[in-house]
Amino acid sequence: MTNTQLDSIIINPKHAANYSVIWMHGLGANGYDFADIVPQLKLPETLAVRFVFPHAPIRPVRRAQGMKIHAWFDLGFSLEEPQDEEGIRASQLLIERLIAQEIASGIPSRHIVLAGFSQGGAMALQCGLRYPLPLAGILSLSGFLLLSDTVSTEKHIANHNTPIALMHGTYDATLPVVCAKNDFRDLTNLGFNVKLQTYEMEHSVCAEEISDIGVWLGKVLLEADAA
Repeated sequence: MTNTQLDSIIINPKHAANYSVIWMHGLGANGYDFADIVPQLKLPETLAVRFVFPHAPIRPVRRAQGMKIHAWFDLGFSLEEPQDEEGIRASQLLIERLIAQEIASGIPSRHIVLAGFSQGGAMALQCGLRYPLPLAGILSLSGFLLLSDTVSTEKHIANHNTPIALMHGTYDATLPVVCAKNDFRDLTNLGFNVKLQTYEMEHSVCAEEISDIGVWLGKVLLEADAA
């Protein structure tokens, strides 16, 4: 993969941004996929949150019969198949560059949330658990841990206490809810500050979840400001 920078959909607040949410989409989607969710979160305008929705690189994906689509990493038809470590690591670097851009724009790292859905949620965890500066929060929607055998050695103390939210559908046939439950157990055992919330839905988002995301974001951003 030759990309050195991700193109993104950026939604700026009415006033100068105090916080940033970098939100990664799922397999085959793009940055527009969750852009419409911003007003539904009902965050106070006084928070002045910038939302960054990057487009994943375009690559051939086995699960898409080899077609080239937006994807953070290659993915087969089974979670039991070996993970695409090269693709995962490359996308991690790209997302870290996005974080660096937000910091360079004047947003402290502890005012930045990493969020994502499915593959994007997996990347939020991949980056956030290992990032060397403190973040405001990590949100994984219907996601899963990547390279789980390396988390214990690669996790960074800077985000050991960062709030982590796992949200998952109990009827998810693409990524069964047991994945989220196992990730919650493993992250808890590693000492992370993680919570799991489930919803009666499939591999998607629902109104109740969106409402909870808004509440959670507002809480972690205000707590970050007080830190």
